[in-house]
Amino acid sequence: MSRAPAPARDATTGFLRALVDEWARAGVRDACLAPGSRSGPLALALAGDDRLRVHVHLDERSAAFFALGLAKADRRPVIVLSTSGTAPAHFHPAVLEAHHGRVPLVVCSADRPPELRDTGAGQTIDQVGLYGGAVRWACDVEAPADRPGAGATWRAIAARAAAAATGPPPGPVHLNLAFREPLVATGAPPVAAPGRADGRPWVAVTASAAPADDATVDRLAALVARSRRGMLVAGWGASVSEETAARFAGACGWPVLADPISGLRVGGHAVSTYEALLRVPGFADAHRPDLVLRVGAPPTSKLLGGWLDSAVPQIVVDPDRAWLDPARAAAEIVLADAEPLLVALADRLPGPAPPDGAWLAGWQAAEAAARAALDAALDGDPQSECRVARDLVAGLPDGATLLVASSMPVRDVESFAAPRAGLRFLANRGVNGIDGLVSTVLGAAASPGAGPVVGLLGDLAFLHDVGGLASPAARAVDATFVVIDNDGGGIFSFLPQAQLLDPDGAHFEALFGTPHGLDLATMAAAYGAHAVRADDATVLQSVAAAIAAGGVQMVLVRSDRPAHVSRHEAAWQAVARSVAPLNPT
Repeated sequence: MSRAPAPARDATTGFLRALVDEWARAGVRDACLAPGSRSGPLALALAGDDRLRVHVHLDERSAAFFALGLAKADRRPVIVLSTSGTAPAHFHPAVLEAHHGRVPLVVCSADRPPELRDTGAGQTIDQVGLYGGAVRWACDVEAPADRPGAGATWRAIAARAAAAATGPPPGPVHLNLAFREPLVATGAPPVAAPGRADGRPWVAVTASAAPADDATVDRLAALVARSRRGMLVAGWGASVSEETAARFAGACGWPVLADPISGLRVGGHAVSTYEALLRVPGFADAHRPDLVLRVGAPPTSKLLGGWLDSAVPQIVVDPDRAWLDPARAAAEIVLADAEPLLVALADRLPGPAPPDGAWLAGWQAAEAAARAALDAALDGDPQSECRVARDLVAGLPDGATLLVASSMPVRDVESFAAPRAGLRFLANRGVNGIDGLVSTVLGAAASPGAGPVVGLLGDLAFLHDVGGLASPAARAVDATFVVIDNDGGGIFSFLPQAQLLDPDGAHFEALFGTPHGLDLATMAAAYGAHAVRADDATVLQSVAAAIAAGGVQMVLVRSDRPAHVSRHEAAWQAVARSVAPLNPT
């Protein structure tokens, strides 16, 4: 007598429960998604696990940049999910930023099963390899099926995705997930896919630090000790604590030229006015270093990057083999984690007496004079974007997070912000775009440990992603946007296009200035954000009130684009006058 077939089991439900459980075991705590049918099974599985928070968005680009900001602030992978078709294509800008900016994302695109691809089935494109080389790992996952060993396969895929996103180096991974209909639970028992009994991930990945070996440390320490005019330069992604940077600088007697977004513009060795000082005739030549140790990416300042050319011996600490050296100026790249390397170097150096006390003292004297000149120039100038950047960095409370937009805000912060501890800086400097900034700020604000979150951005960056304010997830966070409204793209007034085009400026305005003529406060209010107008003298009070009020707030500061260029020039001239007595030439 023939045996009755075993009842069918629900493979899709078993698969998705295994995925979500593995991600939770790996420390994932958040998922971002936009609504969709093909992605519905995974959306329901994510919402059904109380270990994860689900942030719902109206569009995929907002969801991806929200996830990016959250992963930046939380430093753990965030799931981002879309349905099939053009939906995952809207993830691409955030995937690129996560790749270049080393941000952990697990990007999940729902897809038709293989038999429906290239058949004219609705909402179907080729999603395999959609993000090219901009992911740490990609997997086209077959539609779930009830077969022997399926549970181990599913859990291994989920564990590998979380581990690959975590790094080193961290970054995005892409799982293209095929689902056959029905796209809801069938009511049949799910395929069993039990995890490890002790609650660990299916595959636990141990990523140990990559310290430099003793021979390398000894050799570098000898180079540092012989240097009479050395310098520590830091850009974003420096991955060095304030304490370690200060200890290293103190041990070798070096100045520290740190972009604020590196987190290392702190302490008495920090020179915050290098953008102005290097414009003073003769100063740059008289203060060329004989050795540079650089951690993180190159600073934002093109002037600093050009000054540190290949004639200056430079050692770049680059544990991720990213070759962050656009000027091709590095003499050596050290493949080691910067934090333990600087600790080891400080231990080897005789310090704290510098080899040439006049070298550090000269930089400190120039910093004091330039700092006083910059502050006096900014204090006496109403409606200054430069002053807003300086005051925001100085005045935010300890424990706050400042997310700085590309184009002018990040440059004004670098040029005018004084050394400051206790403030965390974030920025999308992987590919330096202005897209997705509103959602990135909101995502950072969703991190439980972010503290007060403030975004400093221009009007075009705000308009580029204003739709992020419409997401349901935006209504669950506290975030303050300081928006500089100069009615267009201020960065272009500093570029050659401003001088080389038509004399009356009509083409420049149309093609680059791009004035929008919109009332941003009314627009923000339409999305439910409370907006106030302020000037450079009252922005801190307005920001403090916005933080205290909670919710999504906007502080709008009007500015004049052409005047912003002249304000920069006036500030540089004031610095030149202040350091003239110190300048040997």
